[in-house]
Amino acid sequence: MQDVMWLVRHTLKKTFSNKKNILLYFGTPLIGIIISLLVYSGSNEKNVHIGIVNNDPHYMTNDTIHFIKGLEHLSVTNIKESEIDDQITSGKLDCVLVFHPGFSKSVQQGRPDHLQIVSIHGSEITGFIKSYLYHYINNISALGKIANGDERTFLQMYERYQQSPFRTSVHSLKDTSKNIGMTYQTIGYLLMIMLFSAGNLAEMIVKEKENRTYFRLLSAPINGKRYVLSNIIVNMIVMTGQIILTLVIMDRVFHIKTNIAFWQMAVVLMLFSLVAIGIAFITVAFANSSASAGAMQNLIVVPTCMLSGCFWPADIMPTFVQKIANFLPQRWTLDALLKLQQGHSFGSLYLNLLIILAFALIFFLISAYKFGRNNNVNNFV
Repeated sequence: MQDVMWLVRHTLKKTFSNKKNILLYFGTPLIGIIISLLVYSGSNEKNVHIGIVNNDPHYMTNDTIHFIKGLEHLSVTNIKESEIDDQITSGKLDCVLVFHPGFSKSVQQGRPDHLQIVSIHGSEITGFIKSYLYHYINNISALGKIANGDERTFLQMYERYQQSPFRTSVHSLKDTSKNIGMTYQTIGYLLMIMLFSAGNLAEMIVKEKENRTYFRLLSAPINGKRYVLSNIIVNMIVMTGQIILTLVIMDRVFHIKTNIAFWQMAVVLMLFSLVAIGIAFITVAFANSSASAGAMQNLIVVPTCMLSGCFWPADIMPTFVQKIANFLPQRWTLDALLKLQQGHSFGSLYLNLLIILAFALIFFLISAYKFGRNNNVNNFV
């Protein structure tokens, strides 16, 4: 064990004697946080600018306009009909409501008509307006149907409706979707960085063979298994530092609330670090040189991270891609974190955790088998 610890110190000293490696291993995780902040920095709230053209000067139309002006996130401006095209095409207004003559009469008869919505933004804007406006108009038109053409009865019901003692109490809830999105994005980038970090550290094995350092080390009372074990320990030390640094900076510096206990997130990510090491050793086992190891690493890490949803939510991908993602460890890791954010207990995630461990075990067995089958002078296990 003393030999292993000496190798660990030797590898850490050699790796971080170059100050650029400190930035590479512990600075790049911060890039994921910054990218997430940039993506989610914009406010989700947007005021919709609406123009009103009132060609039906009736109390019912005026009440409808008053209702629209009372809605939140709407900025209402009265304009002339001749100004519609200019206001819409210039982007000054998102939408224009045109109340044509006969609007009030049609609503009173129970058949709403003579209302036009003009917009070039499509259902993104018109759907928002219709959801409120049509509900209000349909309630009034229902009174007209009940009155069955009796204007006096309609006026009585309309006045009672407008003066109804029932009011809606509105309470704003804190929107946590932004923090959830930033957490998902940040952890997705962290998984990719962990995979690359493990690959770079494992690639040192190949490089030390190429420059003959490895064989000089084995001339001492150190065997290949201890050498590999020391590399695993170095990988775990570096990735543990990456995990702790990322989680602490997310919480203490950028105040990103993950809604997950620190230890729970750390445990899930530590399990994934075993997967990252297993994948790194596979690239080393099948590579003949450091260049080929680096190429294999890129071919494995980037596509799998894309397919598993590290860069964007997996739900937006086609169904067949989501099925492919189920065979990737990154997907199960992100799924475990999403379930924790949704309130699942840590114990209920045993399936996710077992699958992540199974991936790590399979990768280690494959690399060990390949090392064992290697009969040339580069064999080190």
